[in-house]
Amino acid sequence: AWNEFPECQVELELLRICGENLPAVLRGHVDPLNLIFPEGELAATEHLYQDSPSLRFINLLAQRAILAIVQRLPKGKMLRILELGGGTGKNTTWLAERADQVFSVDFSEEMQAVARAKVRNSNVEFRLGDVRSEWTFFDRDVDLITCSLILEHVEDLDLIFKKAGAALSPGGHFYICELHPFKQYEGSKARFETDDGLRVTECFQHHVTDYTDAAIAKSFLIDRIDEWFDDGDRSTTPRLISLLFSK
Repeated sequence: AWNEFPECQVELELLRICGENLPAVLRGHVDPLNLIFPEGELAATEHLYQDSPSLRFINLLAQRAILAIVQRLPKGKMLRILELGGGTGKNTTWLAERADQVFSVDFSEEMQAVARAKVRNSNVEFRLGDVRSEWTFFDRDVDLITCSLILEHVEDLDLIFKKAGAALSPGGHFYICELHPFKQYEGSKARFETDDGLRVTECFQHHVTDYTDAAIAKSFLIDRIDEWFDDGDRSTTPRLISLLFSK
């Protein structure tokens, strides 16, 4: 695989390191952050989030959806964007070039430090915060909220839609892109024997109706739901799902 997919070497190396150390992580003997950010080094992770083939595809989807939203705005309207899970700034500069103001939020101080060093746009504000708890990191209205590949780490979708609804201005949009549930159905959770017995890795599987029900319960309208296939081959299982909601 290493020679066959040279563009994926960073992903393969991270997979090898994490796989070899996963039992030790589950036993509490190894800090998982040290595997992804060895001695605070973020180069590999930044490449993964910004330049890997799969993430480039996801970033392109987000950009396409956001452009469509921007084109529907009344001429001259200010555009304020709240970027959830901004990470190392993979989309932040692109968003800043199309918005009047961007608020980029991430819970990782290490990853956001990379974004702060890389993103030079004066209309970007960085905030540290965890979307799974109270949104104390934000206290104003925005026109668009974006998040990609973060809700699989969130158990309570109702909280996310409640907070998003409170943060959006009237007519605002909430864009989500996640691994398609069908992909999760095909897989299984990793299980490892530890000194304390069988451990199962934590994973939150959200069905499509989990997203739509949570949105409707918080008075969102469903604008679009799209499925995205590898190489556009609709005979295969879709890899990603994107959802666009509005207030």
